[in-house]
Amino acid sequence: MRLTFLGTGTSVGVPQLGCGCEVCTSADPRDRRLRASVLVDAEDGSRLLIDCGPDFRTQMLRQEFRPLCGVLLTHEHYDHVGGLDDLRPFCIYGPVHIYADSDCCAHIREHMAYCLGEHRYPGSPRIELHSLPLYSADDFELRLGPFRVQPVTVEHGRLPILGYRIGSLAYLSDVKTIRPEEERKLRGVNTLIVNALRLIPHASHQTVGQAIALARRVGAQRTYLTHLSHQAGLAALLDEELPENVRAAYDGLTVEV
Repeated sequence: MRLTFLGTGTSVGVPQLGCGCEVCTSADPRDRRLRASVLVDAEDGSRLLIDCGPDFRTQMLRQEFRPLCGVLLTHEHYDHVGGLDDLRPFCIYGPVHIYADSDCCAHIREHMAYCLGEHRYPGSPRIELHSLPLYSADDFELRLGPFRVQPVTVEHGRLPILGYRIGSLAYLSDVKTIRPEEERKLRGVNTLIVNALRLIPHASHQTVGQAIALARRVGAQRTYLTHLSHQAGLAALLDEELPENVRAAYDGLTVEV
């Protein structure tokens, strides 16, 4: 598989509007972060999207246009679902199938009712929602084309949300804590992508240090930090301070997994 980071920033992106800090004014392209999202491509050309935030259209203009065999959503916050209407072009291949927990599905039904039901607004994206369980059994697996997807529930503050393990790859966004039984689902993962908002504690996100500790506990061979804010520091300096097998992801980075 190949994974492409479409965006690696937090909810307000980097640079943050109105901020003149050294990160927000940096000329390093690695310090310009759109909202967090990734594409996962299989060898046969099948493609999964994880999260679809408000920068989705801009992000996909940089990618080859191909059908999606599914869209996995971590949770219903705007920076993760604000681009769902921009899935319209992909509907030339048929309905776009979206997978999320029941609360996230309910949020989409409420806020995008014009896309659903018998009286769908003409020209709106054709989407089909599929509800996934929180805290699913260890053997629960979703098969999407060649992808075998295992949901992993984490806590975003007090809100339970979904991460995903896809073979040797795991993607966790907006995690603050994770229960031991869910953490076990991550053991032995080869490539871990995990949020690391900043260096100092936050109520609903891991710090850089907490993300590194999680990676060590599950035995990840390599880890990429995402959902980074300007308070995580300059990308170049952050990489110098990270362990050898941990790196700060950046927009456009592609890795083989």
